[in-house]
Amino acid sequence: MRLIKQKRLSHKRRRGRVRLKISGTGVRPRLAVFRSLKHIYVQLINDELGETVAEASTLSPELKENLTNGGNIAAAENVGTLIAERAKQQGIEAVVFDRGGHLYHGRIKALAEAARAGGLKF
Repeated sequence: MRLIKQKRLSHKRRRGRVRLKISGTGVRPRLAVFRSLKHIYVQLINDELGETVAEASTLSPELKENLTNGGNIAAAENVGTLIAERAKQQGIEAVVFDRGGHLYHGRIKALAEAARAGGLKF
């Protein structure tokens, strides 16, 4: 039990350090990633106004019907492609990547590379 609390605390600290250094604007919003065991969620956030510009997740209607598992690398790639498409619709080409305290590995990396392949710059 103590190890679980320590892991959560460490993750919270890492996430806080990342958030101190980056901030999204209207021209270059923050691409914030949240990862759970079953799903992955991503938002484009304008921190100056405190609003979400666009969002995508494995629960989005476009993806939900085609995915059998929302917690794998293939699902993260689909979410990355979808957020890049929605960003283009909003006229956004550049973002600041917020990995949410997670390592740039696995699902986080797959989502980021798919978003880059979709045309986002970060």
